[in-house]
Amino acid sequence: MRRAVELAARGLTTTLPNPVVGCVLLDASGEPVGEGWHERPGGPHAEVVALAVAGERARGSTAIVSLEPCAHTGRTEPCVDALIAAGVIRVVVGVRDPWPPAAGGADRLREGGVDVELGVEESAAEAVNRVWLTAVRRRRPYVTWKLAATLDGRVAAADGGSRWITGPEARADAHELRARCDTVLVGVGTVLADDPQLTVRSADGGPVQRQPLRVVADTHGRTPEQARVRDGQADTWVATGASVGTDPDGRLDLRCLLRDLYERDRRHVLLEGGPALAAAMVAAGLVDSVVAYVAPALLGDGPAALGSVGVTSLADVLRLDLVDVRRLGPDVRIEAHLPPPTTPRPPSPPAP
Repeated sequence: MRRAVELAARGLTTTLPNPVVGCVLLDASGEPVGEGWHERPGGPHAEVVALAVAGERARGSTAIVSLEPCAHTGRTEPCVDALIAAGVIRVVVGVRDPWPPAAGGADRLREGGVDVELGVEESAAEAVNRVWLTAVRRRRPYVTWKLAATLDGRVAAADGGSRWITGPEARADAHELRARCDTVLVGVGTVLADDPQLTVRSADGGPVQRQPLRVVADTHGRTPEQARVRDGQADTWVATGASVGTDPDGRLDLRCLLRDLYERDRRHVLLEGGPALAAAMVAAGLVDSVVAYVAPALLGDGPAALGSVGVTSLADVLRLDLVDVRRLGPDVRIEAHLPPPTTPRPPSPPAP
């Protein structure tokens, strides 16, 4: 199963809106006879790839799959049918599929006479598919808030300058992070202040397999026609109050925005907006993880990374689960997960 999870991770930059999946086939003696991973939407699933590699050796084998084999016909045929037809006698699953149209694969396999074991190395299988699983379970895209700040938490100088707080290594890593997402979200304030392009650029200057959808949260439609997010290098959606809806205070309804993105088959949003949009998203319980690039520098003045989220005492502080810390050139990259949302936090400053 650990090998299946390792294979699944190879699709992290190419499979959205589909999950990443890895599969290993073992013969009766426990020797690997085939393996595969899901590479892209519309392409063969991991099980089908592994079966093709194994050929006749798949008969009587055990399939070890990071995610429950699908039981529905979409752009490809059900994987459960392929496994049964190939003569696989046992299937070991890391985590069950929560997506209703594809769920039920384990039951279908058992009905076909296949022995099924569930929950093997479940935490690892969950971790590699955290983005997709969270999106499907919450019916909204997984949201990663990315920020670059000084050691004292400033994301820009008092004069508004923010290029470049971090070094080239951190910026290259941020592009790799952006490549793993299918959507980039900023507020109109960021567009007006920085005029970012929000595209993925490869480290070697080569072609990029996929550009994320660029979304501007812009309640009143202030995004200029000449803004770089409208340059045609990637798809762009300027989400206004008229197109998305507003909350009772007349602000862009962020929950509706994420719901609309989910319905557009978007599963991973990289939030790159400023302090106001970040605060609105955090306060609404709409941020799942944070990736912070921290530079060993001090500004003293300038905007903080996060606006008010309604926390007034340490008793209410938002505690995150630290999952990764590493050095990138002179900077430090910190990744942390937020706990699942429970009750909405007090109102925050208005979103753009």
